[in-house]
Amino acid sequence: MSALKSFFTAVLFVCAGPLWAADKVTVAAAADLKFALEEVVATFNRTHPGKTVETIYGSSGKFYTQIRQGAPFDMYFSADIAYPRLLEKDGFAASPTERYAIGRIVLWSQTRDASKMTLADLAAPSIRKIAIANPKHAPYGKRAEEALRVAGVWDTVQDRLVLGENIAQTAQFVQTGNADIGIIALALALNKELAVKGGYALIDDKLHESLDQGFIITKRAAANKLAKQFAAYMGSPEARRIMVNYGFALPGEK
Repeated sequence: MSALKSFFTAVLFVCAGPLWAADKVTVAAAADLKFALEEVVATFNRTHPGKTVETIYGSSGKFYTQIRQGAPFDMYFSADIAYPRLLEKDGFAASPTERYAIGRIVLWSQTRDASKMTLADLAAPSIRKIAIANPKHAPYGKRAEEALRVAGVWDTVQDRLVLGENIAQTAQFVQTGNADIGIIALALALNKELAVKGGYALIDDKLHESLDQGFIITKRAAANKLAKQFAAYMGSPEARRIMVNYGFALPGEK
């Protein structure tokens, strides 16, 4: 009897697996989406009770590598559309790459009025530490480096840079006083937590490559209906409104 019971238990477990999977989706998302995507998920959950969208935030480049190595992510939202396009090209995606937003970078500080500053001001000796995301794997860091080079101050400030693993940690360095000023995502600077603590100056997007952002459903989630539902929801008026509120430009809009 015990063997028979074990058999039926195993059958129930196997049958329940796809049902459980359909009720949950795990999203690996670029750190600039920390506040915007949390609001999108909250509105999605109100119309999809009993479903779980779990978000994990970090560096787009590191998530890219982890997905190639088999990390258990169902969706991947990158701050650089090139990463999901490469995964799609190499067979790691179950959907075409969807362009969902264009990001912007800003100067932000807690201790000085960054709204009146330009990149040229970063060369001043009084600014001892400048935070940017690590250009090696963080798209916002790459764009920060590009802008600093075009502005002609990269060589001057390079020794004063503090590198964050992602753009959220970069903002944290400025919040905690480990940097005097930082180049962070507009989407983070507009969050209430940061907005009340310091001003920001939008960096001219002509100084760097566009921050085109894209997402995919990963190959492991090819049969996950919830992943497809959430992907579709990103194009809804409510989701688009939230993204605009956080300073993102959207495909098809000025």
